[in-house]
Amino acid sequence: MSDKTTAENANEPRLITETGLDQRIADIIEPVLVQMGFRLVRVRMSGQNGLTLQVMTERSDGTMTVEDCEEVSKAISPVLDVEDPIDKAYHLEVSSPGIDRPMVRKSDFVRWQGHLMKCETSVMVEGRKRFRGKILSVDEDGFRLERDQPAYGEEAVVAIPFTALSEARLILTDDLIRDALTADKKAKAARAANENIEDEDSPIE
Repeated sequence: MSDKTTAENANEPRLITETGLDQRIADIIEPVLVQMGFRLVRVRMSGQNGLTLQVMTERSDGTMTVEDCEEVSKAISPVLDVEDPIDKAYHLEVSSPGIDRPMVRKSDFVRWQGHLMKCETSVMVEGRKRFRGKILSVDEDGFRLERDQPAYGEEAVVAIPFTALSEARLILTDDLIRDALTADKKAKAARAANENIEDEDSPIE
């Protein structure tokens, strides 16, 4: 896994965004999340439990605790009540992206380089719209994927432009679980160290 993290560009735009009502909700809550130091990953309305608004978010260092989820929920609920984009009763569900997370920013691909993923494209790329394999390299315009099961006659490595992506997600593996847990532990330790430094620098009353 690359050491480069999403923290290098806190305002990095998403490659994959919502449409329709989901997009309207995202436009309402994203400024609130950014102000709090969080980054929106995905918004999705589902028919679960009647009607559920699922908001997936994370800190710029990739971490997300239960307390963070509660903090975000308390902050965006009143904003949604005021804007009132949903004309029915619904449940609000705030969560982290999880280990087998959606990949929505260029830095996600950089960060999880070397891991397995699956993706779909909105246009044909080398005769296909669905791909599965390991992220080999990433540049400004796209990434190279080493297919885990190339069909007869297909090249093992395919270059996929970011502009073609419609959906992308990591695939859960033992290596991914290990690296994700290690990264989470390091990020939380770094945040705790920074908070301690800030406490030491604060004036004594």
